[in-house]
Amino acid sequence: MAKDAFEKETIAQSLKNAGYSRRDFIQLCTTLVATAPMGLALTENATPAEVAKNVGKAKKPSVVWLHFQDCTGCSESLLRTSKPDVADLIINLISLDYHETLMVACGDQAEAALKSAVEENAGKFVLVVEGSIPRKDKGVYMMLGGKPAIDVLKETASKAAAIIAMGSCASWGGVPSADPNPTDATGVDQIITDKPIVNIPGCPPNPYTLLGVVLEYAVMGKLPACDSLKRPKFSFDRVIHDHCPRRAHFDAGRFADGYGTPSHRQGYCLFKLGCKGPVTHAGCSTRHFNEIPDCWPIGLGAPCFGCTEKGVGFTIPLFDRVDAHGFTATPPDTYAPISSTFGKVGAGAALLVGLASGALAGASWAASQKLASSEETIADEAKTSGGK
Repeated sequence: MAKDAFEKETIAQSLKNAGYSRRDFIQLCTTLVATAPMGLALTENATPAEVAKNVGKAKKPSVVWLHFQDCTGCSESLLRTSKPDVADLIINLISLDYHETLMVACGDQAEAALKSAVEENAGKFVLVVEGSIPRKDKGVYMMLGGKPAIDVLKETASKAAAIIAMGSCASWGGVPSADPNPTDATGVDQIITDKPIVNIPGCPPNPYTLLGVVLEYAVMGKLPACDSLKRPKFSFDRVIHDHCPRRAHFDAGRFADGYGTPSHRQGYCLFKLGCKGPVTHAGCSTRHFNEIPDCWPIGLGAPCFGCTEKGVGFTIPLFDRVDAHGFTATPPDTYAPISSTFGKVGAGAALLVGLASGALAGASWAASQKLASSEETIADEAKTSGGK
């Protein structure tokens, strides 16, 4: 996009030019409000109509998207969005000026496109980084256009207004940084320290988190409030365990004992199978992927891997239980166990049971005799009375 167009075109104008009605725009903003009901200044205490008004006045933010050590899964999850779909997201809400996966250009043309996008929008564009960056041996393990990836990141980031690390790899290394980390792969914030950065971890992350962050910056002129790991609070303000659909089984002491077993099929808690939900901050349990119910690991019967939590995903083995950092990962004692073990009955216990049974039987016999005697007395009295 040319610089003049970037400076003049608003999101509302873009939607209108594309043939979208106000109703369509309101529906889009309703989705945004539902995705981020709090934690974003854009949506907090605002109706969808108010959000639409504010978003519509904003200029389309320029986005430059770089790929490093990744599997492209973060971009793939973005392409699978349906409300809004990828066309709405890219063409009408943001100006995606460079993205290696989606662009037609390659080779020298791609390098020219990156240079043009950075120079025309210098100081204004949002840089999205997907994938970790190798640092070992001056970054020779990944070259882009004849340059180490780490140099490409530094050059591009120097002219960006803000940076979004998209996915666990860009946030803190992800899969490439797993032990023994042969390339010394790391996240963006370990290399760039003089720019505002938001980490959106996940493997992949929820694309609506990206949408919320970008629009917050475009409309409000600032990045959303973040936690100590630079994750936006509106999407990472809770651990998965808090709203897990299997939480009731955890509280009642019902745990799946294997995959495909009756307890697993009945939806019992997956903690003993290695679920990292008690220590993983993410909104997966309430914000499912691509508008498909239960489209997230636990919803599909797999334990949470902890991909959004630094030091958990890609660090702790899948089936190992987590150190819950003070969280008591056992059911409360107020609930009765769902199964009990049975031992042998001792002679003393048998004697006591026998005595109790005998006493009960004796009391029942005495009561029956007393009842019979009372009935006979009543019958005799009735005869006597009738004879008189």
